[in-house]
Amino acid sequence: MKFLVVDDSQTMRRIVYNALKGIGYDDIVEAEDGKDAVAKLYVENVDFIITDWNMPNMSGLELTKSVRATDQFSNLPILMVTTRGMKEDVMEALHAKVNNYIVKPFTPQVLKEKIDQILKTL
Repeated sequence: MKFLVVDDSQTMRRIVYNALKGIGYDDIVEAEDGKDAVAKLYVENVDFIITDWNMPNMSGLELTKSVRATDQFSNLPILMVTTRGMKEDVMEALHAKVNNYIVKPFTPQVLKEKIDQILKTL
């Protein structure tokens, strides 16, 4: 399974990357914002997106809406990992059809649980 990790913070991409490696996933592509992610979707065979919300150029919410509006990618699982923990933010992300949501900071165990929850519903 190939993951696309999208975050404008290289440090946060590294944290997610290392957490994925630690739970057994090692096919990982990185993108620095939503626009970079969209471009990589067309050249990489991505199976799962993990994205931040707050990014320049194209936010994670805009990325989610773009992915959901594109037939080729509309069923890709999307996990939003963000500092935005307000109920309204979670509801907005779910309305945009993210599959699940994690508020930073998080542990590798929480990441694994959320990924497993998403994969069970596919």
